[in-house]
Amino acid sequence: MRTSSTNEAVISTATPTATPVVAGPERKPPAVLSRMLSLHDFEAAARARLPRPIFGYIAGAAEDNASRDDNRAAFDEYVFVTRVLRDVSRRTQSVEVFGERYASPFGIAPMGLAALSTYRGDLVLARAARDAGIPAIMSATSLIPMEELVRECPATWFQAYLPGDQARIDALVDRVRRAGFRTLVVTVDIPISANRENNVRSGFSTPLRPSLRLAWDGMVRPRWVVNTFLRTLARHGMPHFENSFAHRGAPIMSSSVLRDFSARDNLSWEHMAAIRRRWQGPLVIKGILSVDDALMARRIGADGVILSNHGGRQLDGATSPMRMLERVVDALGSGYPVMIDGGFRRGSDVLKALALGARMAFVGRPFNYAAAVAGEAGVRHAIALLRAEVDRNMVMLGVDACAGLNAQALIRRG
Repeated sequence: MRTSSTNEAVISTATPTATPVVAGPERKPPAVLSRMLSLHDFEAAARARLPRPIFGYIAGAAEDNASRDDNRAAFDEYVFVTRVLRDVSRRTQSVEVFGERYASPFGIAPMGLAALSTYRGDLVLARAARDAGIPAIMSATSLIPMEELVRECPATWFQAYLPGDQARIDALVDRVRRAGFRTLVVTVDIPISANRENNVRSGFSTPLRPSLRLAWDGMVRPRWVVNTFLRTLARHGMPHFENSFAHRGAPIMSSSVLRDFSARDNLSWEHMAAIRRRWQGPLVIKGILSVDDALMARRIGADGVILSNHGGRQLDGATSPMRMLERVVDALGSGYPVMIDGGFRRGSDVLKALALGARMAFVGRPFNYAAAVAGEAGVRHAIALLRAEVDRNMVMLGVDACAGLNAQALIRRG
């Protein structure tokens, strides 16, 4: 888990199991998890549990899904060089970011509308991350007020989409600070809404529009209707977009209310510099894909960057972050925290990114699927699977710490 002076975490040197940690000694993990052997397995299981529009929103990307698919393909361009007969019996996969030590070199990426995947989904993800000692980033397009989540999981990072004018930016930043978040992640790769044809085809919109098609999609997934949607309505009322601005946003379902998609095409680095002056904690800029932008982020005072093409959900045809990772790290130097997301599914993916200089990898869709399959127990199980793969692969690579990985552990095909 994340460590402090009073609670030091130790990563076991024995081969870890994939058994999830569950709250309470009498609770058993859901039976479905015995069939979840890798992060890949959660996707098909989530498809069977979620209404078609919800699953389509999570799984799809922009236009032809080329960037989404290339995020996965990029990992196959690298193969490992193993080392043998190296004592790794005292190995640890813990890493330090912004003065905090985390138990593993991966975290949970921000995912909008997670509370549609499972009941109180944003809290489910944050709790699982907290208990596993890894970072989680709360999405701006979440359906649970940020103040509620950070009270329970104070180490969570918050990800913001910037409104289109400085006054509303300042108000949002002030709200995040008052809520108690310590790390602010600003996503900068959405100056305009993307062409997400898959949303139209699957019947997804924000807000969701009541229709016969939507009703049918719910009827064929009654477990989701009862356990997620009706349970939320009964206990908390209609979900709203709670955290996009300093004020509450639109409801998630409405036949007439329009969501505020304020223009962001006027935003510039000057707005980021203003945020830097206003925000006193660690500031991370997410959505970087070029060396020049990474250098500019450091120049305006950002404490770190996350290389990302938004999971392929913005510009279809944008390069994979993995293809830019080594160049950005070379430009910024190994001491500057360069993080990454996009297509991570295996412990080997995480270690390839670390070997190219990443400090931390963030995983999105698989943890969302895990939450849909089995709630918090599903996310814990997914974390345990990925953690076990990282540990096993470190042994076979002959490294006893993440810092021991470098480009010499990889060969690029061709």
